[in-house]
Amino acid sequence: MMETDKNAPVGVFDSGVGGLTVVREIMRQIPEERIVYFGDTARVPYGSKSADTVIRYSRQIIRFLQTKKVKAIVIACNTASACALDVVAEETDIPVIGVINAGARTAVGATRNGRIGVIGTEATIGSGIYTRVMQRLRPDIQVAGKPCPLFVPLVEEGLLHDSVTDEIASRYLSSLKEKYIDTLVLGCTHYPLLRSTLRRLMGEDVVLVNPAYETAIELKGLLQERGLGRDPEAPLEGEQYQFYVSDLAEKFTSFATSILPGAVKETRKIDIENY
Repeated sequence: MMETDKNAPVGVFDSGVGGLTVVREIMRQIPEERIVYFGDTARVPYGSKSADTVIRYSRQIIRFLQTKKVKAIVIACNTASACALDVVAEETDIPVIGVINAGARTAVGATRNGRIGVIGTEATIGSGIYTRVMQRLRPDIQVAGKPCPLFVPLVEEGLLHDSVTDEIASRYLSSLKEKYIDTLVLGCTHYPLLRSTLRRLMGEDVVLVNPAYETAIELKGLLQERGLGRDPEAPLEGEQYQFYVSDLAEKFTSFATSILPGAVKETRKIDIENY
């Protein structure tokens, strides 16, 4: 096996724009690292697709990222982490991490009454993965999952602070409030963009766990442990941050700019089906 270049970029991928919340946290936690981001905007959403399809998409994206010589890959999508992480991590000779383990660990550490809520796509909630990971860490934890399929389109339409979003969110969250959860995992990378709405509806006593932040911390630790952290003095060779999508590059760029002001110079469209 070739030795990995520690000055190589980190690959990050998502079904669309949600994974940019993970990129934002990586930029904050390890600002010296280079990042290649891929958003599968032609095939979004993943949350309503079968596990087999999500695994096939993830394999194609990993093959694309490997052409960019990445040193590690972050699956910045809860659905792909739930459906594909274990399969693709086995097949790939560089480290691959997802967003679920870090978020689950943090939630288990944060809960006081042992009742944790998870909101996510239908695929993520249906997979039961958060429940399995949390109960491995602490068997007596009670986990209540709630699919929130309308949140992703609302976020992608830019309706972050809107009465429609409030109304839908209060419907989704009412069943979780009845279960007296004290910790809520934002189990989809789009959801941190709705944080203020979720905070208001759940109340101050409920801890909101943002797996994007926890994943950036996990990546930082992994790179340090393996001696793969980038030398801040090394020359950059091109843009520090590169963005690729499978469709709608202009729409992606305008949305990305609202999450990462100044970071997205250009978004390139590629044909992911060729990988």
